[in-house]
Amino acid sequence: MIKRKEEEKKLQTAQVSDLCRRRLLNYADSFCELAKSYEQEFGPECQSREILLMERRLWENRQVIRGYLNEMAKIMTEAACEVLVFQPMEGKKKRLLTQAMAEEGIRVENPCYLPRANEQQAIVLTMSTMKGAKVSAEETTDMISVLLDRRLQLSTASPYMVESMPQSFVLEEEAGFLALTGFAKAVKENETVSGDNYSVIEAEKGRVTMMLSDGTGSGEEAGRDSERVLDLMEKMLEAGFGTDAAINMVNTALFARGEDKNHPTLDICDIDLYQGSCQLRKVGGAAAFLKREDEVEMLSAGSLPLGIFQQVEIQPVNISLQDGDFLIMVSDGVVDAFEGDDYEDAMRKAVAGIHCSNPTEMAERLLRLALCASGGKVSDDMTIGVVGIWKT
Repeated sequence: MIKRKEEEKKLQTAQVSDLCRRRLLNYADSFCELAKSYEQEFGPECQSREILLMERRLWENRQVIRGYLNEMAKIMTEAACEVLVFQPMEGKKKRLLTQAMAEEGIRVENPCYLPRANEQQAIVLTMSTMKGAKVSAEETTDMISVLLDRRLQLSTASPYMVESMPQSFVLEEEAGFLALTGFAKAVKENETVSGDNYSVIEAEKGRVTMMLSDGTGSGEEAGRDSERVLDLMEKMLEAGFGTDAAINMVNTALFARGEDKNHPTLDICDIDLYQGSCQLRKVGGAAAFLKREDEVEMLSAGSLPLGIFQQVEIQPVNISLQDGDFLIMVSDGVVDAFEGDDYEDAMRKAVAGIHCSNPTEMAERLLRLALCASGGKVSDDMTIGVVGIWKT
């Protein structure tokens, strides 16, 4: 009996090994010490303008490195100290699950609950097929949902197939909201490549992030700049950086290069599908729009594009979402197509007049309206991203 209780305790917590934890914390301390070596204030000793500017640039680059080192130390410390607390599944449910899935030719081992935020619970388990066949992990998740009478969905990090080799799967509670995205774009006249780029990230724990970047100017170079911004943002967010920290690191990387003509914009829409909430961050981008039935709210923030200053002052716009809401992000070329002193209001009215429930169709209709407003001329790249929200 005592031995059984000890085995259950082993299932209740999981973290990196002591050796790995010590190494990570030592690395974090090293990065912190390196960061401290860059902390000195800017105090030029020479009055020569040319040397003064050079020293200022060198000092600014050192501050960029200091920020990177501190962020890396923070992530390593969090990884070293992270503890996952597991709760063993009740004996009756465990037997029901293992026996029923065995009849379907699927072996289930060590099913446990993994507490999440907001009183949610994921299920962690190991699965494999008994006869060497492959079974869709989503179909298996549907079967488990029925057996346990819970609305579960396969996590984005889990394998897509259940195979003969045992693999770990995480089944999350189905979120209260569903998000679908759609895009439409037009390339500037006499150009073959758009300077705008967009990206959608589906992360763990019911989060969807849509990003739109408008490169400076148009053509291949602008396209490469905006694509580089999104690639860096994706890598940093997936590595565990916070959204604001990732934006500032991308900004300082561009700032350190000292390029006067390379200042892409960045719009980020971060949606929590469990809470039905959204945070919109804008770094120099055109106004965004929230469409709720026939009402349209224009969302804007007075921030300059990336790479102009060493730090970006980010003021997230917090939005409480409702069933049937649409959030629309656009590049400058779309808003500029509605010429006149009140061009943003003209676009708001155009959005209000669109009645459809498909995000891609809404983006395409809005693009056609922008082209009509500009007389069919594409004076700048046009890109429209739409995300629709529905209750499940």
